[in-house]
Amino acid sequence: MGPALLLLLAALLGGAAAFRVGAFNARRLGGGKAAREDVRGALGRIIARCDIMVLQEVVDAKGQVVPLLLDTLDSTVGPGTYQALSSHPLGRGSYRERYVYFYRPGRAQLQDWFVYEDAHPQRPDVFAREPFVARFGLPSPALPELVLVPLHAAPAAAETEIDALHDVYERVQERWGQQDVLFLGDFNAGCGYVAASRWGRIRLRRDPPFHWLLGDDGDSTVRGSTRCPYDRVVVAGERSQSLVVPGSAGAFNFTACFGLTEEQALVVSDHYPVEVELALDRAWGGGWHPPLALLLLLGLGGALLGLP
Repeated sequence: MGPALLLLLAALLGGAAAFRVGAFNARRLGGGKAAREDVRGALGRIIARCDIMVLQEVVDAKGQVVPLLLDTLDSTVGPGTYQALSSHPLGRGSYRERYVYFYRPGRAQLQDWFVYEDAHPQRPDVFAREPFVARFGLPSPALPELVLVPLHAAPAAAETEIDALHDVYERVQERWGQQDVLFLGDFNAGCGYVAASRWGRIRLRRDPPFHWLLGDDGDSTVRGSTRCPYDRVVVAGERSQSLVVPGSAGAFNFTACFGLTEEQALVVSDHYPVEVELALDRAWGGGWHPPLALLLLLGLGGALLGLP
């Protein structure tokens, strides 16, 4: 097999790779923290695992974090491999946070975005940090578009904020007519912030369109002394649900993967990122089938088509 065919084979196989989306509470991430080589290096490796990664708890009044991390990604992954989209500082009073999307433009095309207007007539000003909603075009006929809704909920209001994500879903449908939505981030969804007896009252948990990919028995915390499923991923939409790679949703233990001590990991964050993979090359409602060109390249296409 010649070099040109090997390159074609690599491209075809690369197209079959699952599409990974993640969210990470980076714990009070400002310019000073991002300037630390150990933190910046770890964040770059975490972001580079995903086609879209949403950072939360970015406290960056001077706008230093995004350029620092893009420089890191340019030098380690490749120039222009990632682009970023940041919200304005969100919150009440003097404490504000940003949501920041890092995404691979070769795999996800940013189409539109908005900050949810937290002015529901029955539930005004629910969110401490309003969701920063983004719509991406994907290179897939099975799932041509996907909307992401990140949330960093205030611990004391976690139940109310998680429930109000149902209102955000309705707003997404009104604005874009889009059913396929991923809700993800630090919901503070456990360890006393949402009592087990209260889950049945939360519309995002109770109503049929929403499928929770991470259970209440999970753990997304770095400290060995805690076990809390704070960070979650919830999917809505038949197409996106059908494309979730089984077993792919979970917390990424960067302590173990990067060979860090707990103390070293806590410098980065006290949370682990949560991730999920979507099989974009799978036909909606069926399993993935290799492209015909790939079958021909491997010498199988002729037999399947009855060719000499």
